[in-house]
Amino acid sequence: MAAVLLSFFSPRNVAATASSSSSLPSTTATTTTSSDALLQKFGRKGINFSDSTVELTVRNGSSLKLHIPTAHVSSYKPKVYWKDDGFEEVLYTIPPSESQPSRGGIAFVVNDSDDSSNRRSPPQWTVKDVDSDSIDALQVELSCTMGNLEMAYVVSLYPVSTTAAVIMKNTGEKALNLNCAILTHFRFKGRKGSGIEGFRGTSYCTHIPLSSPFQILSPAEAAMAEAPSGFFNLGWEPEKKPGVWTVQQAPITVLRHKMSRLYAAPPAERSRPFYNTIPSKYEVIDQGRELFFRVIRMGFEEFYVSSPGSCFDKYGKEYFACTGPASMLVPLPLKPGEEWRGAQIIQHDNL
Repeated sequence: MAAVLLSFFSPRNVAATASSSSSLPSTTATTTTSSDALLQKFGRKGINFSDSTVELTVRNGSSLKLHIPTAHVSSYKPKVYWKDDGFEEVLYTIPPSESQPSRGGIAFVVNDSDDSSNRRSPPQWTVKDVDSDSIDALQVELSCTMGNLEMAYVVSLYPVSTTAAVIMKNTGEKALNLNCAILTHFRFKGRKGSGIEGFRGTSYCTHIPLSSPFQILSPAEAAMAEAPSGFFNLGWEPEKKPGVWTVQQAPITVLRHKMSRLYAAPPAERSRPFYNTIPSKYEVIDQGRELFFRVIRMGFEEFYVSSPGSCFDKYGKEYFACTGPASMLVPLPLKPGEEWRGAQIIQHDNL
């Protein structure tokens, strides 16, 4: 794929992305794998390769680190304050160990709902191309093949935003039913000051996350009920049973309690000619650092939201929440020869 997706997935061209008819070319992935070879072939100002990772840095100093084989974004550090050192790490990431890869961060998860053999091992990605617009817009395109599914994953960095976009094509003779999501683990200064604004009037149900090597909370841990005590019991309501739909009335989704939710139109409603869709965006609020980040979905019809509640400290000292656009409850159907694209954009207006 030529590096033409920069304009498609720029926050300035969201409408163009949704209406674009560009197709996914055949993925002849580059065999260039070593850091030196990647740097020689693709390196340019603001794009640096080392140790199977690529780091993007735009002119204002905002940076992003992408692990190439797993397409895992382990760091996003934008400039959010006017001062010279006004950069903040947005992502909650657990470093790799001998038994586990790096977890958290931003991860693209895809499973064939009719085939359980690929649900634990992530696809292996290679660098296909890079693109840039001066040094205010940088982009890396990865590609891989998983059975009859060809995929391109495009990660872009701008001064006040980052985009993760995926294009998937079914090259087989049978239809595919895919469960997929782009999940971001946001880091918060404190448990009390974490929340999401934008889901008022939206339907949701309790739902476990997709199983993934990048998960911090496993599906079993996310499904465990919690009854907070003391101060944190104020305003707490237990999560509903799976399959029970609720319409959120509160303007703010408080993340200090344990939850695992899917915001979506119920499947029965999606069969109708007209139904209420979920919002196209929401804002993640970190009161402790006085920051907020806008999350925008494209292509996906669901949003997943989970928070660890009181069990967060078993993973580290800081609080986190996992959220992002998804196709979990209703698998994404992909007919033979059909192509689909979706994206997540994270923006901020903190400067």
